[in-house]
Amino acid sequence: MKKLIITSLITASLLLTGCQSAYYGAMEKVGYHKRDIMVDRVKAAKESQENAQKEFSSALEEMQALLNHKEGNLQKTYDKAKYEYESAQSAADNVSDRIDKVEGVAEALFDEWQTEITEISKANLRRNSEAKLKETRRSYEQLIKGMRRAESKMPPILTAMKDNMLYIKHNLNAQAIGAIKGEFDSLQIDISDLIKEMNKSINESTKFIEALEKSNG
Repeated sequence: MKKLIITSLITASLLLTGCQSAYYGAMEKVGYHKRDIMVDRVKAAKESQENAQKEFSSALEEMQALLNHKEGNLQKTYDKAKYEYESAQSAADNVSDRIDKVEGVAEALFDEWQTEITEISKANLRRNSEAKLKETRRSYEQLIKGMRRAESKMPPILTAMKDNMLYIKHNLNAQAIGAIKGEFDSLQIDISDLIKEMNKSINESTKFIEALEKSNG
């Protein structure tokens, strides 16, 4: 518990300065190395993708409820759909932020690893470490490619949702709702594709985390 409090305080103070090298150095002093940070950040990115899946699905459900609206308060139904769209946007921003953080620590980890390999005097140990670095980097590149591929599917969906929300906002009636029904099928397909890509990325994250934790243990 004490260690957790110390690391939390270090994180808060040093992240404010934006000095990543100082942050990593301070964390290492309390026994929290770049590999540990990498694992935590991949886990966080994975969780953010899982949350985004739920938010995009909820946004789609509320938009469908809006398109199927027949009786009751249309404004209330619109407001719910708008709220879910905004939640999806926030979830997408969080995914991008978490992926950026994974890339940041990965670069620092691999640079440090490569530098320290040159300090190993025994050739066989040096070769083994080089092979492990190459393997980990290859696995990481596959991981980050999958994350970015899934991430790239979110902006077009959000743009389409925003267009629909804005159009209906200024024309809150059955005729306006009918005008966007043709786009709903396309949104369903796009969100289904997004969820599939995120599932692939989540599975890759799980494998990557397991491999890092195993090698660290």
